[in-house]
Parts: sequence; C-alpha cells; structure tokens
Amino acid sequence: MNFLEELKNIDPKKPGSWPWLVKLAAFVSIFLIVVVLGALFDWQSQWQQYTNVKQEEEKLRDTFLAKKREAINLDIIKKQLINTQESFGALLKQLPSKSEMDALLTDINQAGLGRGLQFDLFRPGAEIATGVFTEQPIVIKVSGNYDDLGNFASDISQLPRIVTLNNISINPAGGMLSMDATAKTYRYLDENELAAQKKASKQTGAKK
Repeated sequence: MNFLEELKNIDPKKPGSWPWLVKLAAFVSIFLIVVVLGALFDWQSQWQQYTNVKQEEEKLRDTFLAKKREAINLDIIKKQLINTQESFGALLKQLPSKSEMDALLTDINQAGLGRGLQFDLFRPGAEIATGVFTEQPIVIKVSGNYDDLGNFASDISQLPRIVTLNNISINPAGGMLSMDATAKTYRYLDENELAAQKKASKQTGAKK
C-alpha cells in the first residue's frame, strides 16, 4: 500500500491509528501553519517595530549630519569674522586720531618740500563728519616739474595714514607745472565725540 492509498483509508477521528508517514506529514503541516500564523500575528508587529526604528535611525542620522554641517559653517563664519575684524583693525590703524591730525598735515607738507615742490597754497578745511569717521579736506597748490609732482603723489599714497588726492588739475606755469588738488584724510571719532554726536542726533529727533 502506497502513501496515497494510506491517506484515503485514514480515519480523521482516530489520529492515533494513522500511519507514521501520515502522522509526520500532519505534524509538518501543523508546524508550518503555526509558523505562518506566528509570522502574521507576531513577526509582523516586530517587523513594523524594526521598520520604525530604522526610520528613526535615518532621521537621527540626517539630524546629525545637518548639525555637523552647521557646526562646520559656524567655524567658517567665526574664522571669517576674525579675519574681518583683523582687516578692520588694520584699516583703523591707518586712520589718525584727533591728536595725530596735526602731525599728518605736517607729513603731507614735508612730502612736498622733500620733493623740492613750492607750496603756493596749503589750506586745511573744516572736518566733515560721516558716521563714525570725519573727512578732512586740504586744498593744496604746488609747483614743480613733472617728475617731482609724480613722486609727491606717490609719497602721499605711501604715508602710514590714509590720504587721497582728489580733483587734480595740472597746468603749465612759467616753465614749470602747477598742480591744484584736494587732499583728503580721514580719522575716527573718539568716544567723547561719538557720545556728543549721538546726543545731538537724539535732540534733533526730539525736535521733529
């Protein structure tokens, strides 16, 4: 009697009398059914938990990477700020203080005399406040040859303080050249001047 014939002759109500092959097949079937049901009712929830944990891990990784990029950018910004402050400090040092203005005017005058130029006019004008700085115009008129005038302009640009030549006009004058120009230098306001400027600004605003 083969296995198929045994299946036809088994009594479902008397499993104890089943042939051992049928019992084995029934056991395997029951085991598989239990495994499948377990997967559906138990493993499925565990798989969902695993999926949730995986998603949370990805979110945390993305958050970490975003924070890391922010930290890197913050370091770059800090370095740029330090460089900007250093550059500003270097520029600020090129601006004379109020007490140094007289010495700077003397330096400009000496730069011309050192090149053999004749000063026909050297007239400092009134300071013009522009924010935290003031602009000091100096109307000058000097006479000399072409090379001396050029060297004078070069010397002015190389002064340790910022001085610019503006509105330059050069004309012949008795075998020489005459240069009219407005030299401008700048200085920063000290704390007392800034306080006075702020006070004046408030008073002006109150009157309006």
